[in-house]
Amino acid sequence: MAGNTNRYSTYTAASTNTGAGSDSKNGDAAEKKELWNSMLSSVASGRRLPEKNIILLGGSVDSQREFFESLANNELRRSLDRNASRTPPVANSFALGYAYYDVLDADQEDTLARISLYTLTSPSPAFASLLQPLLTPQSIPNTLIVVLLDWSEPWKWLRQLREWILLLRTVLVSLSDECKETMEEVMLSWRDRGRGGSVNLDGSAAVPTADGENAVPVGPGEWEDALGLPLAVVCQNAEKMEYLEKTQGWKEEEFDVVLQFMRTVLLKHGASMIYTTPSVPSQLPTLIHSSLGIHSLLKKQPLKHNVIDRDKIVVPPNWDSWGKIRVLRDGFGVDQVSNGWSIDLDQPFPRPHTNGAAAESEHADGHDDRAAPDPEGSAVTLYENAVQDPTMDALQLAGRNTHSTELEVETIDTQTFLAQQLKVLEAFKQKSDEASRESARHKASKKVDDDHMMVGSETEAKVLEHIGPVQFNMGGIQVDADDMVQRLKERQACGSGDELGSPTAEDIMDSTPHMDTENLQAFFHGLMNRRGATTK
Repeated sequence: MAGNTNRYSTYTAASTNTGAGSDSKNGDAAEKKELWNSMLSSVASGRRLPEKNIILLGGSVDSQREFFESLANNELRRSLDRNASRTPPVANSFALGYAYYDVLDADQEDTLARISLYTLTSPSPAFASLLQPLLTPQSIPNTLIVVLLDWSEPWKWLRQLREWILLLRTVLVSLSDECKETMEEVMLSWRDRGRGGSVNLDGSAAVPTADGENAVPVGPGEWEDALGLPLAVVCQNAEKMEYLEKTQGWKEEEFDVVLQFMRTVLLKHGASMIYTTPSVPSQLPTLIHSSLGIHSLLKKQPLKHNVIDRDKIVVPPNWDSWGKIRVLRDGFGVDQVSNGWSIDLDQPFPRPHTNGAAAESEHADGHDDRAAPDPEGSAVTLYENAVQDPTMDALQLAGRNTHSTELEVETIDTQTFLAQQLKVLEAFKQKSDEASRESARHKASKKVDDDHMMVGSETEAKVLEHIGPVQFNMGGIQVDADDMVQRLKERQACGSGDELGSPTAEDIMDSTPHMDTENLQAFFHGLMNRRGATTK
């Protein structure tokens, strides 16, 4: 208080010597205003949150939202803060999207930083102008590039990653010299993290080395193509690995080949990689936040590598090496893939994939950069030969070119197609006519046979009606042959023939179907003599 009094009195005396009372009041108010401004500025700077940026590339609108929710941890926040009515929206439906969230400490009370999330789903060169303003000398040290890949189509990973890196190159090359110097400094600090630098990736202090040298030197294939910004690749929906195993016949060898290719190409950029599964806790928040330099003040969360569990892979930056990649499975040409990736990145950036009328106009003009073959020794070609798209197996067996940028079905001219179909229809019609004629001939012959049978039966009936019953004279007795045969049948049915032990007329007729008239007459004559003897 004494100090303040002396200062005030000194200022008042100086003002009195000027002889202007009004000026003294104005000067006093100006000094008080300046004092309050400085105090407010100091308090505001003390409470200002660190600003961090994530440029999220690839994936779909839904997968980007899933990534945002896994980082923002919205479910936990809603359970702790019942007054929270809604979470920050995610605007990523068109072109360059945006969202933000605050990183909370372990107690979910203190805010460590605010992260701005910029999203882009298509690697179109037209979007390069949207990314360029995001990279300034002030924002580059606080920016992380994240590329989303999906396990639903792992055979497209290397081609998709190449398109995104080529797009980033076009953006980074167009930056100012000041930005490029800042990026070089950032890459040098990232290369030293975890290798004896000042700070490890998880925020712990690194072990100092003599003469300021790194504890572990950079190995072959490491940091050969630094982008200027830290890079992390997130492979989502790892639960679909089981689907590939059951329906597509994938084995551990296929999964290991995918992992070896990805680790080899990411090693050249000093990038990290992680597999994630929806609704399953993972180290994704730890990897992303530690890559941005955000660390908890209450609880240390170390980032642990994992290359054993196939659906929980975590490869931190500055951890991998060619030796660790070779150990995963023998026979993998890590040096060949690394050199092939350099060849891929030396190619000009292709035009984006288009659909509909735009694609038709490109093919009609005869200019389609997507149809250009990959260069010789390309790592993308090696990868797609090793990890093939199962939907293209039929085309491969047919010996067709299975390049993903060409049409799978080639149409023919309309008139040619109609001429071919006309020949097929004529052959079918001729075959049908022959079948009809054959059926008509068969019906006609059958009708003639039926007519003959009907005529024969009618003639026989007329003859029998004209002749009448067959009769003959047996010893002065007129005998009806039909009546005699009927009586003999009835007698056989009653068993009388068996009791007498004598053969019946029917038996004799059956045994001798061609019996002459003399034998038949002798049979009936003997029968009549037997009756006469019995009567006497």
